[in-house]
Amino acid sequence: MSREVIAIIDFGSQYGQLIARRVREHKVYSQLYQPTVKIEKLAQLGVKGIILSGGPASVYADNAPSCDPRIFELGVPVLGICYGMQIGSKILGADIKPAESREYGRTSLDISDHSDLFKGLPDHTSVWMSHGDQVNELTDDFASLAATPTCPFAAVRHKSGRFFGVQFHPEVTHTPRGADILKNFLYDVCGCAGDWQMSDFVEETVTNVRQQVGDATVICGLSGGVDSAVTAALLHKAIGDQLVCIFVDNGLLRKNERAGVESMFGGHFHIDLHTVDWGKQFLSKLAGVTDPQKKRKIIGAEFIEAFKSEADQIKNAKFLAQGTLYPDVIESGNKDGNLAANIKLHHNVGGLPEELGFELVEPLRDLFKDEVRLVGEYLGLPEEMVWRHPFPGPGLAVRILSDITEPKLAILREADDILIEEITAAGLYRQISQALAVLLPVGTVGVMGDERSYEHVIALRCVETTDFMTADFSHIPHEVLGRIASRIINEVRGVNRVVYDISSKPPATIEWE
Repeated sequence: MSREVIAIIDFGSQYGQLIARRVREHKVYSQLYQPTVKIEKLAQLGVKGIILSGGPASVYADNAPSCDPRIFELGVPVLGICYGMQIGSKILGADIKPAESREYGRTSLDISDHSDLFKGLPDHTSVWMSHGDQVNELTDDFASLAATPTCPFAAVRHKSGRFFGVQFHPEVTHTPRGADILKNFLYDVCGCAGDWQMSDFVEETVTNVRQQVGDATVICGLSGGVDSAVTAALLHKAIGDQLVCIFVDNGLLRKNERAGVESMFGGHFHIDLHTVDWGKQFLSKLAGVTDPQKKRKIIGAEFIEAFKSEADQIKNAKFLAQGTLYPDVIESGNKDGNLAANIKLHHNVGGLPEELGFELVEPLRDLFKDEVRLVGEYLGLPEEMVWRHPFPGPGLAVRILSDITEPKLAILREADDILIEEITAAGLYRQISQALAVLLPVGTVGVMGDERSYEHVIALRCVETTDFMTADFSHIPHEVLGRIASRIINEVRGVNRVVYDISSKPPATIEWE
């Protein structure tokens, strides 16, 4: 099937895939490529345009990533964002130097040219900056389109009309008119028709999976969350009875999680589901461990052992499917040539030892959470499953900020269950992107009845986001928070205080560990 393609050359930006996602929101297919991609490959794809992403490097640093300078010979428009603007401008002859005043955060953009890229935008708008270098001097081949108080060339156009550069980040939500800028580039500059849909992704993925696995059996690590559920549904559509799902009960699950998974997938969808009861082994290995990264590594290693114990019994199993999403990949860093910095470990990203003999199938690897939900809706999954909040692979272990014990897990399960019940009853569940309870490693003095108590503290964390790369805390009505706190303190033995986390991401993360 012939389709329009926007190639995104990723220089290691934390927002690289976010750019791809924003392009797809405008119904134009996009794909990320490493800076080493050759012009011949892009020409073969018949790309409609190219976007050069931002990145953490300086264009003058040793081993600074660059791209094939012949991309400007393809005859298609190129948009450089932040580092991408700098490297593109440098290739075309402009001078790049460290900025006298580094810009980070929201700033005001004054637009001087409202044709093409800034069509329909006001003279002044807010943009999100994050840079140390900037264009210092333009040649006569360039025209300045916009400026900020400290960046005279915040947006430029080459006289050929084939290169545009913006020093700010139009892909992030902190740039309010960023979507309009990208849309102008895609439609007015590149001439895209915008006919790509999520159904295209599903059909292409089904075809690719069938080609990849042939007649072999595929094992899917099922957790009951949105990602693994959509993965299982996609695979079931592609290969039917060749799919076998394994659910590992690691003892770190939410309340009634196992029963729900078995009822939904084994009973309702009639998928071949194998449950592995491995909770005692997980808790034994985690005994006394408090470091969050060690917890993740232990859980990842033990998960493989549990999984292998069941997978070894399944005939003709050659592939393992995982619900890995792009935020998992980009935040793990340094995978498959990824230039982005490592933020955290995920046991489902590259965590499968080669000695197990499985080849990975990761059909959702290039998607964000909201895109996964669209796939789930297209496949006809139940609403309560498609819109379920994310739950980390290590489970409640990374929501207990101390060593893991059965009594602590029991406390956190009940608190978490009350939180979800109350935000659902208040009609807030769909508005909130992720809600969780955290058991803090401190005790506080309280009064329970006529006696002093010294018991646990529960922190509540509710955030709203579209991409899970950035997030703001949810403004839950005080009466709802009060009801949640009252129920937890009164119904969960061992808790005498509840607090609410009002941090944003960044600088905080969504999970506490």
